Amino acid sequence: MMQLESTLTCPRCGEPSVETMPTDACLFFYDCPHCGARLKPKPGDCCVCSAATAVCRARRSSTRGRQATRQAGE
Repeated sequence: MMQLESTLTCPRCGEPSVETMPTDACLFFYDCPHCGARLKPKPGDCCVCSAATAVCRARRSSTRGRQATRQAGE
C-alpha cells in the first residue's frame, strides 16, 4: 500500500511538517509553513521528495528500474 503522508523537513529552519503527498503528480514546490521558504527539487530530482520521509511514486519507480537493471546485469 502506498504511503500518502510524508514528513517534509525544511532545510532552512529545520522544522518538520506532515503533508499528504500527491499520487498522480510530482510536488515541484513546497512552501514551508514555519518560515515561508520555498523548497524546490534538488538537481536530478523530480520533486521535493528528497526533503521528505516518503519517496514519491516517480522516484520509487525509477529506483526499482535501476535495481532491476543491475540485477539483470550481474
